[in-house]
Amino acid sequence: MREIDYSQYFWQDDKIRLRALREEDWEDHYYNRFDTPARRLLECAVELPPTHVEAKSFTENFSDFSLAKGRIMFTIVNMDGENVGGVNLNSIDERNGTFSIGIQIDRDHRGKGYGTRAVRILLNYAFFERRLNKFNDYVLQGNEPSAAMMRKLGCVQEGVRRQVIYTDGKYQDLILFGLTKDEFMEKEGLVGSKG
Repeated sequence: MREIDYSQYFWQDDKIRLRALREEDWEDHYYNRFDTPARRLLECAVELPPTHVEAKSFTENFSDFSLAKGRIMFTIVNMDGENVGGVNLNSIDERNGTFSIGIQIDRDHRGKGYGTRAVRILLNYAFFERRLNKFNDYVLQGNEPSAAMMRKLGCVQEGVRRQVIYTDGKYQDLILFGLTKDEFMEKEGLVGSKG
């Protein structure tokens, strides 16, 4: 197979590249399920103990951009080719132009900006290739790193859904964030350059 020239590749920046989730990624999915605090913030619950069968089934269902359950799943790799996490485009409503993004960065790779970079790539795709207009998401109260990432991307806190998640022995709030295409273009300095 020829060496790939990534110099004009959309799905990357200078630190990360997004690729399709592959069936052989099941081990990474399996090991990430042992990070209970991170999974609680992502799923808003404590999951049952991980199994090889579940991990293999998950990657089989979502590999190669299968649209099972309405999610487009990506693996995030750094420029050394290491798998550093996963990100997905979900809750796509073509009629109203809305969507969400889910993300988990592996424990050993957090705090390096990989998550922000991956979400920015998906925002570019959603806004400028899919003609979507509004990114909607939420953060479980106390998840300050994700809330900080939302703000860094230009998201606006739109509200709080009070005491709607029961986990860790208490009812917790969801902090609602949103970002329109126009707000993203302004934040990224793209006003007037894209339609």
